[in-house]
Amino acid sequence: MTEMMHRVALARRPDGDPVAEDFSYEDLPMPEPKEGEVLVRVTHMSLDPYMRGRMDDAKSYANPVPIGGTMEAGTVGVVLKSNHEKFKEGDHCFGMFGWATHGCLPGNHLRKLDPSVADPRTALGVLGMPGFTAWAGMTAYGKMKAGETLVVGAATGPVGSMVGQLAKQAGLRVIGVAGGAQKCKIAVEKFGFDACIDHREFPTAKQMRGALREHCPNGVDIYFENVGGPTLGGILPNINLHGRIIVCGMIAWYSGASDETGDMPLQKFWRMVLVNRITVQGLLQTDHVSRFGEFMKEVGPKVGSGEIAHIEDIAEGLENAPAAFMGLLKGKNLGKQIVKVG
Repeated sequence: MTEMMHRVALARRPDGDPVAEDFSYEDLPMPEPKEGEVLVRVTHMSLDPYMRGRMDDAKSYANPVPIGGTMEAGTVGVVLKSNHEKFKEGDHCFGMFGWATHGCLPGNHLRKLDPSVADPRTALGVLGMPGFTAWAGMTAYGKMKAGETLVVGAATGPVGSMVGQLAKQAGLRVIGVAGGAQKCKIAVEKFGFDACIDHREFPTAKQMRGALREHCPNGVDIYFENVGGPTLGGILPNINLHGRIIVCGMIAWYSGASDETGDMPLQKFWRMVLVNRITVQGLLQTDHVSRFGEFMKEVGPKVGSGEIAHIEDIAEGLENAPAAFMGLLKGKNLGKQIVKVG
């Protein structure tokens, strides 16, 4: 009997928030590695907000997932068979195998992981794409100066928590925005933020503006944008002269929600950019991949020593990935959302 693998495919394009019917759970024959390829058993996979954009058939910085195609994801796993000199059976590696239990990729598309240095799961979060995104954005565009004030949305997520910790280590005042009292408490007590605002208590841009003024009496010098929505609407009137806005994500708008930014139309914002000489910088970690070694050299030891903290939220089973993903988009996760595949 042919050995089988399992995957989650895109069954249809979502209309607004994804629902269970947008995904299909399928069985496929186990792939066989070709020359130069490696067969991997996936142990854990990452869930990230960017995946919602890949479900739409719209022009973006990356191609959408085709209907019937395997949902995209970064994964870690163990080598079962190798036709590449760099890998042998039993090695741990990172690769883009997607929402699947197994996969084949060319060996030069994989990154070998050393379990003695850090748990392989960290390659999905704090020592992977999210952590690297935060580090790349802050080191390339943040221009951090001790005494400045930084605000970051999705503060307890893998990107936001890294941003805040890097800023604190550079001597900045750090204010987080997160959903719920528990997350706000974690931002302060585990990640060392100076304060954290519960956006559920301030659901409009006007209310968020007032909360930010209370916690940022000297204004905001850096805003690391992960969320959009009312948080952005509250931030804009509080940005200082020569402020920096690093645009990493807009999770509040990924499923088509209105752009609730209060009384801040584009014309008013554009004039604010001019008068206050604000820098607005888009951030994609793919522009910085040549610096990944530098990131690992600087941040890896800090993760190992506990100087950089992180939290993982692990769902069990590939079949539960759609539910975990839908929860992620609603902020139900606590920390880096991972699925334990096998």
